[in-house]
Formats: sequence, structure tokens, C-alpha cells
Amino acid sequence: MEDARRHYLDQIRYDGVPLSPALARAFAAVPREVFVPDGFHRRDGRRVLPADPDYLPTVYSNDVLVTKMSGDLPVSSSSQPSLMAVMIEALEVRPGHRVLEIGAGTGYNAALMATLGAEVTTVDVQEDVADRARSALARAGINGVRVENADGYTGGSQGRYDRIVVTVGVAGLSPHWLDRLEPGGFVVAPVEHAGTHPVLAVRGSVPGPVTASVVCPAGFMTAAGPLSARHDGSHPPPAAALGELTEAAAARWAPALEALAYRDLWYAAGAWHNRATHASVPGREQSYLALLDDSGTAGAVILPDGAVLASGASAERYTAVATALMDRWWALGRPPMRAWRVGLARAGDPGAPIWVPRNWELTRRP
Repeated sequence: MEDARRHYLDQIRYDGVPLSPALARAFAAVPREVFVPDGFHRRDGRRVLPADPDYLPTVYSNDVLVTKMSGDLPVSSSSQPSLMAVMIEALEVRPGHRVLEIGAGTGYNAALMATLGAEVTTVDVQEDVADRARSALARAGINGVRVENADGYTGGSQGRYDRIVVTVGVAGLSPHWLDRLEPGGFVVAPVEHAGTHPVLAVRGSVPGPVTASVVCPAGFMTAAGPLSARHDGSHPPPAAALGELTEAAAARWAPALEALAYRDLWYAAGAWHNRATHASVPGREQSYLALLDDSGTAGAVILPDGAVLASGASAERYTAVATALMDRWWALGRPPMRAWRVGLARAGDPGAPIWVPRNWELTRRP
């Protein structure tokens, strides 16, 4: 087990995540297997049970563990540890901090923050998920965590918090969260942008202004209810596939952009164009940055090497837009997503509003 956990920390660091000594000790001390006692699904959908030989090696890998499915749709999980680490480091958790977590999941993330000395309240709208998290925390002997079965939009029972962390993809932030922050407090949340959920560090108050900086790229399960409301600035939903794609522009980069740089381009495209999202490409495993026409079934796809695939009646126009976006990003020195400052505005259902990204400004260049 000691070897497994030591290898676990190495895997998290291998993804470029700098672990503070305190957080490294927390990852080493909290037994992740206690939080998935009934097994889990891997990314490929295969079920892994505690009796399987790859159970512990997978538990102590840098991978997401899906713990609840609704049909073919994952609805609860233990997030990828390196992403947990980035978000916890971004929270700047200190001993004695009161932290509200929206989305209890397995309880593992709350356990890590409690091990850092925080007083954590974690809420989940799914009663069975909250019950399992509560049981797992008790089995692990973790103190300092209160689990509530409550609506994430309201944030559960009343209280004031130094930090709020959201572990489910949202279209925007609930004003209830901002209203419950202590002075100097902030929210770390994955907020929808061009079909993904980049993590933002958000500061502000209910009257406004509300601003954010970008922490890292991410993809999360999407929340239900007002937290996922569509609004005027929403990007189109991801497309399962775009048919009849043909190469409309040749590759421009050799070697192709690395994964993080491609995400930087993706973020910029979403800031500059409201039809940016992602789409599957026949014959390829992953999804790619796409610009969809109004039908949502055609448009242009930008590949990591800069090649553009296009389809539909407006293929030529969307190819030109894709090329212009790449030219602009390159001319600005390939700005990383962390160089963006985001302004948020109230939108969504007037009876249950949310603060959503509305404008973007580059604050620095490489």
C-alpha cells in the first residue's frame, strides 16, 4: 500500500501539478479506496470491483472513478486527482478555513481539505450520494466534514464561508454563494466555456462587479437546474459528430500543438466566437474544437496541427473564421488561458439567476 500511494503522488506530479508539502501529505494519508467500497466504472465504462486485481492500482492512479451511472450517463464520481490537487491549491486552503463544497461526490475531496485543517460543509442534491459520502468519511475517520443533502444552487443550510469550491460543471455561479462569502473569500468553480468547463477563481459580491481568472482546463459532469441554464452568451452544446467533413485548410503546425497549448487556443476561440464548442470526428477517438453553424450539425473543426475540416452549406465561411481565430491567437503570442480576465454578468432564469461569463480581456502576453 505504501508503494501504491508513493506511486500515486508521482503520477499526480507527473501531470505537472506542483503539490505543496501539506497537500502531498493529505493525498498520502487519506485512503481513497475507502471512498469507493463498492467499486467504480473506468473511463471506458468497464466496472471494477474490490475483488479485481486491478482495483487498488486503479484507485491509486491519476484517473477519474465513476461511482454512479444513470443509464449511460455518469452522474457522480471521484474526480481525477491531479485536477483535485490544482483546484485545492487554487483555493489556498488554510487551517481553520470554513469551506463550502458544492457536489459531495464520494467525499474524498472533502476529506483532503479537512486533512489540511479546513472545516468543510459538502452538499449534494442526490440523497444516496450524500449518504454514501457521509458513511465513507466516517469509515476513514475524517473529522471536520458535515455532509448535507441539499440543492447546490442555494448551498444548503445557512453559513458563512472563507472559500467555496464547486465540483460539478455549471453555466454560472449562484448569487447565494457570493452572498455567503466572508470578506476576501472567493469561489473556485468549473464554468462552461466552448463545450468544456475551465476552472475559474471568482471574486465579487451579489451587487457586483464579479470577475474571474482562469485556473486550468477541465471537463466535468454538468449540473442540473438553474446552475445549467442557457443564456444569451451560451456556446452551442457539443456535437456528437459532423457528417461529410472534408479538409478545407491544410495543417500549419509541425509538430502539432501539445494538449495544453491546444486548450489555450480552444479557450481563446471561445472568448472570441460564440459558436465555439467541440465535436466528434469520424475515425478519431477524441473530440476537437469546433465552430458550429446555426443548425448545430455542420461547420468547421480545428485539429491540433491547425488543419481545418469543414462541412455544410457554410463550410467556406466557417473555414475562414477558423483560420482567422488561429491567426489572431498566434499573432498575440499564443496566450495561455491563464492570461485571461473574465467579467461576469447576471443571466439565466430571473427567478433563479446565475452569474455567467460575459466579457474577456487579455491581461498579459507570453
